[in-house]
Amino acid sequence: MEQPIEPNPENKLNTEISNPSITHDEQPEFQSRIELEPLQKAVNEIKKEISKIIVGQEDLIELLIISILTNGHSLIEGVPGVAKTITAKLLAKTLDIDFSRIQFTPDLMPSDILGTSVFNVKTNEFEFKKGPIFSNLVLIDEINRAPAKTQAALFEVMAERQITMDGICYEMEQPFLVFATQNPIEQEGTYRLPEAQLDRFLFKISVHYPSLENEVQILKENHKRRDIINFDSIKPVLKAAEIAHFQQLIKQVVVEDHLLEYIAAIINNTRTNANLFLGASPRASIAILNAAKANAAIQGRDFVTPDDIKRCTFAVLQHRLVLTPEREMEAFTVDKVVNQILETLEIPR
Repeated sequence: MEQPIEPNPENKLNTEISNPSITHDEQPEFQSRIELEPLQKAVNEIKKEISKIIVGQEDLIELLIISILTNGHSLIEGVPGVAKTITAKLLAKTLDIDFSRIQFTPDLMPSDILGTSVFNVKTNEFEFKKGPIFSNLVLIDEINRAPAKTQAALFEVMAERQITMDGICYEMEQPFLVFATQNPIEQEGTYRLPEAQLDRFLFKISVHYPSLENEVQILKENHKRRDIINFDSIKPVLKAAEIAHFQQLIKQVVVEDHLLEYIAAIINNTRTNANLFLGASPRASIAILNAAKANAAIQGRDFVTPDDIKRCTFAVLQHRLVLTPEREMEAFTVDKVVNQILETLEIPR
């Protein structure tokens, strides 16, 4: 197999381990063996459309795009008012696919999501009426407000992209993606997501407050448009067939064996780490691999570097690792553990 062309070390991405934010350093010039220009152009167009309304949140937007390219679900966590839901809706507007939104509430039933069988008096037979989950992109708002019974209804459809009702299997149309939001600080009227469901999310994306400069720009933009958000101004960029094509293109990105060993070492360390009660599963290692490929492709490279892996590791592991009770009492965080793991392991060259 032809070896990937290594970039100039002086121009490598300078991603800090302690801060998994996006870097946009100048990329070295090389001849890509995969046609990535249309993908890069589409990603830039999506960002441009969303920036018509959203100020900042580059990390959130790019991780959601990576999630789409890897056909993975994402959990968006942040305090109220940081544009979690609006950003997801705007991203959906840039895609020419079906979109549905489900507001989770404590009284929501599984049939409200999946659908139910209704008796047809004309045919004297039961007919299955599909629920809002039958869409290409599903936004679940406040996912932790529904009880365990309702959350469990998502297990099969998120993992296998199908649902089984009355012994009949219904396949979901591709692409099928779930974006869910939740509030990390509100406890009343909420239900903790089980680890089995959390593991089905590719990413857990933490949304933080904007910087002072972005806050000023938000006020200016809001005043300019008179507090009106015009979703119709967002133009669709990608169709379903193009998304499927790019998802297949991502799979062709080259990953060297020593980088696969690096990913495996990261995941294995979470299982033996004294700070953790629960480590990451093989699903997490595959998630890091696929996300790193997508990140490399967005940057215009047909090969993965250690920086691609580190850039995606935090979002992949944040919701999969469980601290020991002692570390929780000490206000330790999962990010600190991941930092320590990445600092301890030797970076492949």
